[in-house]
Amino acid sequence: MKKLFISADIEGVACISAPVEVDKAHPAEYAPFQRQMTAEVAAACAGAWAAGVESIVIKDAHWTARNIDPHQLAVPAGKALKLIRGWSGHPFAMVQGLDESFDAVAFIGFHAAGGCGGNPLAHTVSSRAFARVELNGRTASECLIYAYAAASVGVPLVFLSGDQQLCDEASGLIDGLQTVATLQGFGASVQSILPAEAVQRIQAGVQAAVQLSARGPVVAPPALPEAFNFKLCFNKASDAYAKSFYPQVQQVSDTELVLETRRYFDVLTFLWFAAQ
Repeated sequence: MKKLFISADIEGVACISAPVEVDKAHPAEYAPFQRQMTAEVAAACAGAWAAGVESIVIKDAHWTARNIDPHQLAVPAGKALKLIRGWSGHPFAMVQGLDESFDAVAFIGFHAAGGCGGNPLAHTVSSRAFARVELNGRTASECLIYAYAAASVGVPLVFLSGDQQLCDEASGLIDGLQTVATLQGFGASVQSILPAEAVQRIQAGVQAAVQLSARGPVVAPPALPEAFNFKLCFNKASDAYAKSFYPQVQQVSDTELVLETRRYFDVLTFLWFAAQ
């Protein structure tokens, strides 16, 4: 394997449990988990380098998309690393920059979907906008949405770290997926492995995933459905109304909008529009 894409979030890193810990407006609480997010991404890179990856692109995918400290990322001689910061507006969003040239994708620090209890910070794309997101009748996590985005360009998700509920969900979707469960949610609390252990396990897990993939197509991209019924369940009826004028969208209740399409890129485009 030559080229790996990494998308990184924060709500699934070790020991995180409260909204103030993901919010730059609360620097004392946020800073330790910014460092942990960076450390877990650096560990993923180290595992990939050890397994022979030549080039890595990282998408910082939490909130402002300016969380990872680039000064803490090391690049061995002869290797290449790029970091994507900020949001361009491209519908691929959390996997902005991903295309057919990549061999695989890894998700670091991901979390359970909005409406699920596996993480006290569970949400899908925007906790401000959406109570829940559904794809073909299934509650949709960011992992599902962007694993499908990767599949749409033929790139498999080979590694995932995050909460236990999400790891279980993703393992059921993708045969052979390597996962590291960092924490498990119980109401507004979490039971977590310690940060140093998460770093060690992520490095080893990514290395194993890449080595397995290099031997052959151990993990295949999930099969995309032929058609998509995409439902956004808004927190506020006023927001649903404002977004209901998107082309081909139907408003099915005061707070629910549905898009039916055969093109997955349409799903991603509507999601990006609705979340703004």
